[in-house]
Amino acid sequence: MTKEDQRLKILTGKGFIAALDQSGGSTPKALRLYGIGDDEYSSEAEMFDLVHRMRARIAQAPAFNGDKIIGAILFEKTMDREIGGKPSAAYLWEERGIVPFLKVDKGLAGEQDGVRLMKPIPDLEELLGRAKAAGIFGTKMRSVIDSASENGIAANVAQQFEVARTILSHGLVPIIEPEVTISIADKRQAEDILLAEIRKHLDELPEGQEVMLKLTLPEVADHYRPLVDHDRVLRVVALSGGYTRDEANERLAQNAGVVASFSRALTEGLSVQQSDAAFNDTLAKSIESIREASLAG
Repeated sequence: MTKEDQRLKILTGKGFIAALDQSGGSTPKALRLYGIGDDEYSSEAEMFDLVHRMRARIAQAPAFNGDKIIGAILFEKTMDREIGGKPSAAYLWEERGIVPFLKVDKGLAGEQDGVRLMKPIPDLEELLGRAKAAGIFGTKMRSVIDSASENGIAANVAQQFEVARTILSHGLVPIIEPEVTISIADKRQAEDILLAEIRKHLDELPEGQEVMLKLTLPEVADHYRPLVDHDRVLRVVALSGGYTRDEANERLAQNAGVVASFSRALTEGLSVQQSDAAFNDTLAKSIESIREASLAG
């Protein structure tokens, strides 16, 4: 199976992208939701051991397969570990038929001009080399928009595309994620500005280069349809962004051509205390509901 096989899976697959990329900052919350309290580990190493067990349990569940999930985004420490006796990326593709992606950003800088840009990624070139060697297809990087600030959103999108060009130069496909915070009062206006900025940068990409976009579910249905149809966009996916799974699915189903890339909404209801049968059943129902919403648009 070649990179073109993986590209076709992302382009035409009838499923969604699972986000298993909680970082050091978001892992404690993910573990708490999974039923593991802060007092059950005493170091960062123990914390990452526990979250890797959670991710491995998800990845090995019967419903977590390429028929319903076309891709999965991994945290760097997950890429460097094994699932089912194989390196994580190889396990996903070879055993599950799921295309592996890697989160490459190092978190967010402080708020400025109504946005939070990405922190510098000093080891990006080295990380991209390791990712390619591990069989990773693409990457993901997140920044945040907290206000309908024209200057801030322009800077946010410009930074995303600047880093994306480096990723493309390594033969990997970047997922660009300028997340609009769901609770802001001017969310709709922010989404109008964001659409215009992304289209401007897409139009400047050289022929033959493709990116993916991971966007907050918009206030207006099909708002991002021009991006879905753009010839420089491989796929548009949506983050759940704090919406419950039910609301995220409802919004997703209203946006044609957009599929899910959910993290918290995917793992909602899972618990370390569940038996394997109960865990697998809960996850299977979650996966099926998200898949149906992804295909409904």
